[in-house]
Amino acid sequence: MLADIDTWVLDLDNTLYPAEVGLADQMNVRIRAYLANLFGTDETEALRLQAELVAEHGTTLRGLMNTRSIDPHDYLAWEHTIDYAVLRPDPVLAQVLRDLPGRRYLYTNGSAYHAEQVLGRLGLTECIDGVFDILAADLIPKPYDESLDAFLASFGIDPVRAAMFDDLEVNLTGPHERGMTTVWVTGGTPYEQLAARRWRAADLPSFLRANV
Repeated sequence: MLADIDTWVLDLDNTLYPAEVGLADQMNVRIRAYLANLFGTDETEALRLQAELVAEHGTTLRGLMNTRSIDPHDYLAWEHTIDYAVLRPDPVLAQVLRDLPGRRYLYTNGSAYHAEQVLGRLGLTECIDGVFDILAADLIPKPYDESLDAFLASFGIDPVRAAMFDDLEVNLTGPHERGMTTVWVTGGTPYEQLAARRWRAADLPSFLRANV
């Protein structure tokens, strides 16, 4: 069903590994601690601020840059305090990715450092042909069109021959409009087709094994 695809675009967090691992929870705790320190407030107010910044600007980082002119490298330093040991090698996913025809790219709102740590822990480093992180995107995150356009141009990707996988449906709207096949990696049934070139899948390995 994906015979025309020769470029595979993969999100990182909660896509290459299940949300139940809890790594995203760690990240949110660090982000709220950063906000609490920056604004001199408590965790409850930091949670509210985080939700507000994400809703208005796409990510906490973009919101803080737009409203507080923070140093993005200072903000991203919290990634170095995450316990990546919660991740384990995933040989099944590694084999599935290696078997894919064509090129495989990682497209993440995190940093290259974060991507390197996650890929290494999952045993997927050699399965990825290139990484496009938030710094490569000039700090413009998914789902903004500028970020997507920069990603596609960076690797010379033909959207019509590409498939993108992400756990956030909002990040797949722009790619679908450009002709990409999109797969929303979320819970539910093993996989289902939502519309032409649009899929929903419970997990990445199972979907790829069944459809490639």
